[in-house]
Amino acid sequence: MSSPKNSLDNKAQAWSARFNEPVDELVQRYTASIGFDQRFAMVDIAGSLAHAQMLATQKIISAQDLADIEKGMAQIKSEIESGQFVWQLALEDVHLNIEARLTALVGDAGKRLHTGRSRNDQVATDLRLWLRASVDEIAITLQALRSALLDLAEKHAGTIMPGHTHLQVAQPITFGHHLMAYFEMFSRDASRLTDLRARFNRLPLGAAALAGTTYPIDQEQVAKTLGFDGICNNSLDAVSDRDFAIEFCAFASILMMHVSRLSEELVLWLSPRFGFIDLPDRFCTGSSIMPQKKNPDVPELARGKTGRVYGDLISLLTLMKSQPLAYNKDNQEDKEPLFDAVDTVQDTLRIFADMIPHIEVKADVMKVAAQEGFSTATDLADYLVKKGLAFRDAHEAVAHAVKACVGRNCMLTDLSLSELRFACGLDNRPELIGDDVFTLLTVDGSVQSRQHAGGTAPSQVLAAIKRGRADL
Repeated sequence: MSSPKNSLDNKAQAWSARFNEPVDELVQRYTASIGFDQRFAMVDIAGSLAHAQMLATQKIISAQDLADIEKGMAQIKSEIESGQFVWQLALEDVHLNIEARLTALVGDAGKRLHTGRSRNDQVATDLRLWLRASVDEIAITLQALRSALLDLAEKHAGTIMPGHTHLQVAQPITFGHHLMAYFEMFSRDASRLTDLRARFNRLPLGAAALAGTTYPIDQEQVAKTLGFDGICNNSLDAVSDRDFAIEFCAFASILMMHVSRLSEELVLWLSPRFGFIDLPDRFCTGSSIMPQKKNPDVPELARGKTGRVYGDLISLLTLMKSQPLAYNKDNQEDKEPLFDAVDTVQDTLRIFADMIPHIEVKADVMKVAAQEGFSTATDLADYLVKKGLAFRDAHEAVAHAVKACVGRNCMLTDLSLSELRFACGLDNRPELIGDDVFTLLTVDGSVQSRQHAGGTAPSQVLAAIKRGRADL
């Protein structure tokens, strides 16, 4: 068995015969991608095997060449998995490193593998294969997060908390209803992920450098072997398109924005000023100087990493904005932002899917907070409208009542029936406010009254959860 050493020395290149001197050492380091595109090794091997099988089927290479290539690739895969493969900077990238090692192992058959293709369509294929596998993993993790949200929402479908606008107490809602808002956000993210996967799952291999190839290749065979839904329709676009990487980063940016919004609320809820929840210690850290501190580092860092993913999107958009057709060396810079976005999203989703089920909800604290800030004032206005008062007049009447309570430092429910009528300026129309009003002024009554699809009533929250489980 040959030792794991590639056949080209440190000065040679796959294209070296054209040049009179070796590449400058600094230029070699500057232009090489092997430091990060090793991640493509397994998909590069898979793509090469599918290409070789097609070449043999089309009688472009012999059956013996195919057998040698398959045997050599099996050994290379084993060497990479065991850590014995020697990656050479002089060979620039993952593609040339694998091809050189294959040639060292099987001779001329390895040299014939590149027939009918270019590194341009090869890397485009590898990138799509790698991203497709990553998208499928992320879809599973995103589903786990959505499922965790459903479980926690179901547990707290009737747990009352204050709903906010402008971070001011607005109206009572349930914690389950609040969580279901994030379920809806992440469901849209899941839909976007499905859509973008369908758009980019097409084979670029066969476009060669940019114009296609003169060999009688069968792209449909390769596409079927590699699990693509079809082939790219234009060879120029096939090698130069990076829309799919940009679209993934756009998806990732929106997803991380949703994560960041949830993270902000977790940070607020964990603070003593809210005290709505507690997080397990394993998701938090302490202070180097203040022994009492329990810091929500996971949501804080997720909030920060959102900006990092935004940067990945901007990097790719900027990378592509001035490129003429077809392939340009600029596109070597497409991988690290994409890798970073994939890694950040996957790690974030895994942690949140694990953390969400273990959130400890302090329901009593939430309910007390929901009673503050005149959160049922709108319910009183609606009550008056149902008794025949125009909404704007009802709005004004309740505003006077709230103003009176602020002056007396009390809640609407602290007023007697006559005091409430007087505060609303409706003491001359007692028929508009009866004893039944006090049931509606409770946070429980307020929440229960929202009996429509998408409302915060516990029964409607449970119905939304049922729909959510069906979607999953």
